[in-house]
Amino acid sequence: MDAPHPTADLASINELPENILLELFTHVPARQLLLNCRPVCSLWRDLIDLMILWKRKCLRDGFITKDWDQPVEDWKICYFLRSLQRNLLRNPCAEEGMLAWQIDTEGGNYWKVESLPGDYGTDFPDPKVKKYFVTSYEMCLKSQLVDLVAKGYWKELLDTFRPDIVVKDWFAARADCGCTYQLKVYLASADYFVLDSFEPPPVTIEQWNDAAWTEVSHTFSDYPPGVRYILFRHGGQDTQYWEGWYGPRVTNSSIIVSHKMTRNPASSEAQPGQKHRQEEAAQSPYKVVLPI
Repeated sequence: MDAPHPTADLASINELPENILLELFTHVPARQLLLNCRPVCSLWRDLIDLMILWKRKCLRDGFITKDWDQPVEDWKICYFLRSLQRNLLRNPCAEEGMLAWQIDTEGGNYWKVESLPGDYGTDFPDPKVKKYFVTSYEMCLKSQLVDLVAKGYWKELLDTFRPDIVVKDWFAARADCGCTYQLKVYLASADYFVLDSFEPPPVTIEQWNDAAWTEVSHTFSDYPPGVRYILFRHGGQDTQYWEGWYGPRVTNSSIIVSHKMTRNPASSEAQPGQKHRQEEAAQSPYKVVLPI
């Protein structure tokens, strides 16, 4: 018996009601839908472009609940951003020692990993966090450089939609020793020019404090097109200059690309004001250096 002709199979599939085809498409991996299924025919293209399909996929994969009532600009983009969403920093809670962290400055007795709550310390708000990094009596800084394209975020997604980038860090002092903590985060282009940054003033905690954990949080939004890297750097030192590990403790750091966008989708071509900001960045004497 001759095998059925492929076009005959396609015709028979396309005779199914559209709601059945949509249900079938919800079970197909998203990238296969766009790369393999969408080009098949105009019917499939039109169905795959329907926002209801991507809303159903968000629901099926647990990204939203049935009672979801928040506005979404583009369900397809929302789906991909939610599917990629996770902490982009490796080893944020010191469970793997110093793995994945670049040591930029290692003064005093260097960096060390300790278990919570530690001497003269307090428990972390999240009981799942068991360890922290601790600094010494001279400046200790460590960093990670995140390659967004390598993490799965393609250029058009980053430049056209520019999803919010949420950065968080936690720090604490020992109760018996003062310390100074600092955090700097840079958004950089493919050639490592700084396009945006978060550089809050260093925080100094006095001796005989409550050793409470403090969260630092910042959301990058409406940043210029062209962001490809995020450099996260933090650390500090104690203020008593005591030998050992009496400086700020840090843990549970995170960089998360959100599914939210605080501006309307824009063309990947920079607008006049944004272009000026990019030109300023290109002329800046500061350049993010790849930490090797």
